[in-house]
Amino acid sequence: MKAAASLVAFALVAALVAASLNATFGDTPAARGLSQPGLQRIGDYLRHEIAISKIPGAILLIQQHGKPVYYEKFGLRDVATKVPMTDDTIFRYYSMSKPITSVAALMLVDDGKLSLDDPLSKYIPAFADVKVGVEKPDATGKPVFTLEPLKRPITIRDLMRQTSGITYGFYGDGPVQKLYRQADLYGGDFDNAEFAARLANLPLAEQPGTRWTYSHSVDVLGRVIEVVSGQSLFQFEKERLLDPLGMSHTAFFVADEAKRPLVAQFLPDDLIEPPIAGIRDPMVHRRWESGGAGMVGTTGDYARFVQMLLNGGTVDGRRYLKPETVALMTSDQIGPGSGIAPADIYFLAVHAGFGLGVAVLTSPQPKRPWPPGIYGWDGVAGTFFFVDPNDDLFALCMMQSPSQRGRIETELAPLIFDAMVR
Repeated sequence: MKAAASLVAFALVAALVAASLNATFGDTPAARGLSQPGLQRIGDYLRHEIAISKIPGAILLIQQHGKPVYYEKFGLRDVATKVPMTDDTIFRYYSMSKPITSVAALMLVDDGKLSLDDPLSKYIPAFADVKVGVEKPDATGKPVFTLEPLKRPITIRDLMRQTSGITYGFYGDGPVQKLYRQADLYGGDFDNAEFAARLANLPLAEQPGTRWTYSHSVDVLGRVIEVVSGQSLFQFEKERLLDPLGMSHTAFFVADEAKRPLVAQFLPDDLIEPPIAGIRDPMVHRRWESGGAGMVGTTGDYARFVQMLLNGGTVDGRRYLKPETVALMTSDQIGPGSGIAPADIYFLAVHAGFGLGVAVLTSPQPKRPWPPGIYGWDGVAGTFFFVDPNDDLFALCMMQSPSQRGRIETELAPLIFDAMVR
């Protein structure tokens, strides 16, 4: 009886949420600047991908001047149950958690409690003694793995712009990546403090500030937020960012059993194995609050967050970040003159740089009239967003298809820009 009452109560809440989203995202006409034929091609593309069983479903929102100009739900939330995609579907954000954690840290910067140039060891002393793993030839020319001291400390800025020298163990075949894979980083039920300590026991892959290396940096940043704020990462984000923004469905796991059927599922043959960055089932409670990859939430939630960035740090009259902080976050930090080498593999295109938690388009791409200044990021399960400040517009795509996410993003983003009438 108690369980049934809980389900009825949740169904009522879900209905109210859906009604609110429909009122916000409903059948609104295309705003000036986007063509109806172009928007039709976007929808046709996603419907075709579902029809040929490449993806189970998706939700796409394009918002301009603070109002939706395109919002559509496609396909199924779960092919096993045949449940359609709905407004309240919960998605794994994976690396789209990184911009949220970066904003939370930048709020502390705005508060004067944290500085981008602070050494990481000020908050996590174990990182003062970390070494850099390098391979050098011996007298016979054979590569030998050695440890070198830091040439300068890791800074908070390094964590945000992925130049800390920390890495991931799931891509690349360098000696440090191999050590990561051998270290059982994700064993047991650990918290942010313990995870940061585990990383501090491993060597860096690069000297800080010398190369863009995609990594667990933002997970460590999450621990810094805890040390500075005196709260858990989720407590701080919930109090200062998520609740004020109305991101009530965003968390580090789905705590309410009644909400678990709302989680979008992968196609049966399109799973992430082994679990990327240590994130397993989002419905299982864990102590680790991965600021780099652990969050889940809805389209409506993430849209509020992105709109805040597009507005320069405000939504509904409430300020979350200073406008100059948003400008810094969304400007390239690793380009010419920075002394930072591009990644050897993965992620950043030749025309893109990186800010503080987001990639930034730095020059027009061949055959595509996309203006510099566009920024955004994605997640390994298929979610992605980009913000076009030039046209006061953002696009947000939510889906769960790891094997298709790079292709879909690459093909869908041009369709969105092609729909814009300039």
